[in-house]
Amino acid sequence: MGRERRPHIGIFGRRNNGKSTLINFLAGQDIAIVSDVAGTTTDPVKKSFEITGFGPVILIDTAGIDDTGELGKKRILKTNQAIKTIDLAILVITKNTFGDFEKGLIEKFKKQDVPFIAIHNKEDLELLHQDTLSLLTNAGAKEVLHFNSVDGDIEPIVKSIKKTIPESAFTTPSLLGDLISYGDIVLLITPIDIEAPEGRLILPQVQAIRDILDNDAICIVLKEREVDAFLRKTGIKPKLVVTDSQVFLKAGASIPSDIALTSFSIMLAHFKGNFSAYLQGTPKISELKDGDKILLLESCTHHTSCDDIGRVKIPRWISNYTGKQLDFVVIAGLDEIPGEMSDYALLIQCGGCMITPKQLGNRLQPAIDAGIPVTNYGMAIAYVQGIYNRAVAPFAKIEDSSLDYL
Repeated sequence: MGRERRPHIGIFGRRNNGKSTLINFLAGQDIAIVSDVAGTTTDPVKKSFEITGFGPVILIDTAGIDDTGELGKKRILKTNQAIKTIDLAILVITKNTFGDFEKGLIEKFKKQDVPFIAIHNKEDLELLHQDTLSLLTNAGAKEVLHFNSVDGDIEPIVKSIKKTIPESAFTTPSLLGDLISYGDIVLLITPIDIEAPEGRLILPQVQAIRDILDNDAICIVLKEREVDAFLRKTGIKPKLVVTDSQVFLKAGASIPSDIALTSFSIMLAHFKGNFSAYLQGTPKISELKDGDKILLLESCTHHTSCDDIGRVKIPRWISNYTGKQLDFVVIAGLDEIPGEMSDYALLIQCGGCMITPKQLGNRLQPAIDAGIPVTNYGMAIAYVQGIYNRAVAPFAKIEDSSLDYL
């Protein structure tokens, strides 16, 4: 299971509250540096962790919310950004201290719809007071626990995590299960070009193969230039064809119109994106004007090639389709988006194979709230190449896929 399918749990609090010690106890190993010096944790530290009877999760240790100085401000910014990536928060306090820092964190948890549990740490030094318990409970803590690293029992915390973490964070729906069934043949078209990783397939392709097998269907994988010969020689008629979006035109010409066709990127758009918003936003490409600024979000960081999909191909295809002079801004990873969302006429999100549905949703929501149309790499490519209705039909249930926009 990749990290993008594991629940993310963030640990927050002031400096020297024992956050790093707690994460080491939870993980059962020293993955975070522990020191009496305030501010030891700088960038968020991530660690995979298996909870017995529950499954794998990602623990995130964050810098103290009360950090100081110019560098401290940057650390706090990273801590606040981490809230957008998690499914459950653990708020750590000590000495019954509950003030503006804690209240600020809780407000951010609520804004991102993140449930939280509170832990009063270092109980060997000072016990949890009843009034502190009441404050935390009234503030929305799902549970309030106590812990100390001298003789503390981690099991109550583990049980609380199991009980509190949202079910949506650990349930794994099927990528293609609504489209295929036992014995169906699914054809995957996977180009091996300059952008293909050396010696392996990209994650969405691997996930599609596994999902097809999990649905007791038959998976056939080949390159785009082998499609015509394969169909001619074998006479096989697949139930579904999933292609790399970059070869949509070739796939559309090779695959008979009565066979369902989509792409890996559109598959992911339906799996973890806001698909209805994508459907509404994609046709807005036709309304772009000279000078419009387009935001492209790549949710992973990778080495870029001379013909990079996000930086070169999509801007070229959209510019050629619209005939307009457009300004394209590409942001990699989960970095902050420059300027105001209202500065952009369109947001184009990659498939998001390396991030969780919650993380992807949080990337899209500011644009949706601001009324900015959003689309997805695969859907945008399909639109400007005249194959949009057919490509989204398997998921959008569009009955007449013979229409196109060119």
